[in-house]
Amino acid sequence: MTAGPDNVTRRLKKEAVDIFMAGLSAVEPRAAIRKHCKLTSDLLQVGSQTYDLASYRNIFIIGAGKATAPMAMEVENILGERLSGGVISVKYHHGLNLERVHVIEAGHPVPDQNGITGAVAISKIAESAGENDLVICLISGGGSALMVSPEVGISLQDKQATVEALLNCGASIHEINAVRKHISRIKGGRLARAIYPAGLVALILSDVVGDDLEVIASGPTVGDTSTFSDCLEIIDRYRIRADMPESVIRHLTEGRDGKHPETTNPGASELARVQNLIVGSNMDAIRAASQKAEMLGYHTLILSSMIEGDTTQVARVHAAIAKEIIKTGHPASPPACILSGGETTVQVKGQGLGGRNQEFALAGALEIDRLHSVVILSGGTDGTDGPTDAAGAIADGETLNRASRLNLDPKHYLANNDSFHFFQALDDLLITGPTRTNVMDLRIILATGPMRQ
Repeated sequence: MTAGPDNVTRRLKKEAVDIFMAGLSAVEPRAAIRKHCKLTSDLLQVGSQTYDLASYRNIFIIGAGKATAPMAMEVENILGERLSGGVISVKYHHGLNLERVHVIEAGHPVPDQNGITGAVAISKIAESAGENDLVICLISGGGSALMVSPEVGISLQDKQATVEALLNCGASIHEINAVRKHISRIKGGRLARAIYPAGLVALILSDVVGDDLEVIASGPTVGDTSTFSDCLEIIDRYRIRADMPESVIRHLTEGRDGKHPETTNPGASELARVQNLIVGSNMDAIRAASQKAEMLGYHTLILSSMIEGDTTQVARVHAAIAKEIIKTGHPASPPACILSGGETTVQVKGQGLGGRNQEFALAGALEIDRLHSVVILSGGTDGTDGPTDAAGAIADGETLNRASRLNLDPKHYLANNDSFHFFQALDDLLITGPTRTNVMDLRIILATGPMRQ
């Protein structure tokens, strides 16, 4: 039996989880919709714009993403009988019973046939909408995989292989989605093009660094500045051309050579009746987490909501900041809570099971060994980290000591990308279940030092 953490560490770990959950609450999808959408009589206020619903023949809901079921439920609650119907595509086990909107559950992060079924149903509504109709499109993280419409000549299997190759090589979400847009008939503004001339309101829960509308769910309702040439450069930069399906390379090459039209230009006339509004973001979660930490007595410091890069390297930087706090009281005096967000990447070389958040915690554990006043938590706000049922993991100064008692070699598990089984053995996985939201990752570093002991 492993020795449990002392009372101080136990308290810090509980407080780290409480801070994480406070961040989640701030980006709950129904609350996000209520914050930005108000109905008074027939006037729907969406952000700074007002829509007279009496002037529309039909009002439809469409969308895709892990958080779109609760988003749709709240829009149903606001509009009631004014809705004519709709369809959304969500990740398996993320659906809800809706009254007027049909829910299709599909595969994520690797798309499956249900994702194609969802895209077909969404496209039918988009193409049927007329000038006197209003389409409300709900978009959240996961939308790229959950709304799948490959270009002619590219099979579902080809798209699956493409996504897997990009995920495994460590490509950023910006790079992955640039390729996705150029092998899809619905992404890169093409959905907006299909909806025109109907009015289009896109309510978006951001899961990408910098809240770039072109990248969230591969930008189905916005113009796209990436090109076929960019896609080929990405593939060659990561040296994965040999791993890519021949049909994909052929289509991208033909597009570069002008044989296929580019994605929708940001200045296209089909975008004239589109309102894109971000209703929730990573920074919203970080601010709420910061407020919770302050209530618990911590001096808080927000690093950034835009952190990218190699997971292991980013973890080392965070651990170094914790060490500096303990030693010198900079950049925050203990007890301190350091918060960051964004989305790091993992280059998969091993055969293990895990995700970027669990790997972050494991890499961090190696750096904070025997620092009994430091706790590291890293979790995905969607409740899933990689192909696991854990949102992330928690590490502390005794993690390696407890691992040693179980004959667990942390460096071996890190090299094999097997952080899940490492933290599972220590009972230090962060398990939230499906949160039905998604605003990237939230990292919490607690460093208390002697003042907290």
